[in-house]
Amino acid sequence: MIQKPSKKLTRIKRHMRLRRQLTGTQERPRLCVYRSNKHIYAQIIDDASAKTLVAASTLDKELKGKVEKTWNREGARAVGGLVAQRAREKGIEAVVFDRGGNIYHGRIAAVAEAARQGGLNF
Repeated sequence: MIQKPSKKLTRIKRHMRLRRQLTGTQERPRLCVYRSNKHIYAQIIDDASAKTLVAASTLDKELKGKVEKTWNREGARAVGGLVAQRAREKGIEAVVFDRGGNIYHGRIAAVAEAARQGGLNF
């Protein structure tokens, strides 16, 4: 009997397929989103120099009192807005969006929409 691969393994395979085509440069870094059951994380990464330029998550001190629940779209919107604000402060305006192998839906889409409203172009 052949076993079906786990959801985690299929997400990782999708992410590796995406990463073959997506790379962050100094002019247009990569906005990478990771989603766990309780939290959401976003990083802006320059793959050429292998450095994280900006990061935000629902665990940040700035969002502690503002976000009631960290696992819903409201928390994801707050993370997207915060990462966009920090990116604008560093002079980053255009990014490449990396959804991390997840479907562009729900919390992942909320981060992207909030980042766009915050001034990032992708």
